[in-house]
This record gives sequence, C-alpha cells and structure tokens, in this order.
Amino acid sequence: MIPTSPADRRALIGEYVLGLLGEPEATEVRELIEADKDAARMALEWERHLLELADELPAQTPAPNTWERIQQSLGWLPAESSRSVDSPAARWWNSLGLWRLTTGALALLVLLSWLPGVLRDQAPAGATYTAVLQEPGESASPGWVVNIDAEGTLSLVSLVEDQIPEDRSVQFWTLIDPADGPRSLGLIEPGEQVTLNAEQIGAVQAGQLFELTLEPAGGSPLDRPTGEVLYIGRAVLTASN
Repeated sequence: MIPTSPADRRALIGEYVLGLLGEPEATEVRELIEADKDAARMALEWERHLLELADELPAQTPAPNTWERIQQSLGWLPAESSRSVDSPAARWWNSLGLWRLTTGALALLVLLSWLPGVLRDQAPAGATYTAVLQEPGESASPGWVVNIDAEGTLSLVSLVEDQIPEDRSVQFWTLIDPADGPRSLGLIEPGEQVTLNAEQIGAVQAGQLFELTLEPAGGSPLDRPTGEVLYIGRAVLTASN
C-alpha cells in the first residue's frame, strides 16, 4: 500500500528509482508515478539527486560477485547459478549497512542501465517503457511523460500547461537510430493526453529518443524537426514478461 505521508512516499519512490522494490510493490509505485504528477516529479528529483551523487563517487572495483548478481537480476544468468542465500557472501550482500553505504554506486549502476543502446539488441516480449520528457538545458524541468504498455500502446501525458502561440504547432517525434533519422508521431495539443497504438509508433526499445518541438503552424515543412526543442527524453525499460 502506498503511504500517505509525503516523506514516506518520497522514500518509497526513491527505493523504486534505485530498483530495490520487489513485485507487486514496484508495480504499484510505477502506476502511481504514471498517474500522479507529484509522484512523477519526486521520481525525477531522485534521479537528479542520484546522478549528482554518482558524479562525486571515485572509481571503485566491485566485489567479484557483483556483476553476477546484476546479470541474474536482468535474467542473463539462470537462477541456479546464484550462491546459497545462507552463504557469507549472500548475508553481506543483503545487509542493510551495505545498502546504505553503496546507495550512490547502486544508483550509478541503475542509471547506466538506462543509457542508450544497453538493451537495444533484444526487446523483451511484453515490455513496458517510460520516458520523462524534460526541458533541455540545466533546468531540466519535466513537462511530459511517455508510457508504452505491454501491447505497444503509447500514452503521452502533460505535466505542465504551456502557452503556445496561435501561429505555431507542437510536434511529437521519436528517434531510434540516428542513421534512419527522426520520425514524426504527429501534432499535439498542449495539455491534452495523446494515445497512439502500436502500429502508429512502431517498435520501441530502451534508449529510444522522444521529443516535442515548436514548429510552424501545421508542423515541420521537412521530414525532421526544424524548430525549438521544448521537451526531450529517452525511453527506460520498466518491466518485461
């Protein structure tokens, strides 16, 4: 159950961003972030904070079993290859003190897994994705959230109320491979939720770019963005079957 206290809710969302929650709790928090603007902002604040912590960390040599544990959590190694849960290594790994001491390092590992291309070779069946579209630049204020469900349906939800000049249009774009160029997903009305089916958006993968640009009335005259980038972000794999 999601806590009602703002402090407890923020702490729970932080655990979700770090990947420390199991199912079904992670699913519950993910649904909250998708539906609640304040929760989405909390998640983004955690990501920024953890990135700052990761930047301050000196280079470390991980323990011999760390990479194996990461591979197991991603499904790259069979479960039977894991060490006994009663072993000293397992007790060390699961200790609360360890998690507190290595929060920044774990954040770095999680954030690195979100970089473009990490999971591009094979998109898991029934995968879901989320992209938080932010203003470019140092402010990086969130403006829209993209969610793609297991059936490939995309929803674009606004977190802000932008005022767009009457002689301009906001256009939605996506980019997988720079060699193929960007692809328009159509014009949108600021503040309104947009839903696109799987046929309209095509294949989706981790690291895929989504952006909103300010174009002339009726959209870009070319097959690529020509105007100012309003919001931009990359897809993150949130779940897979």
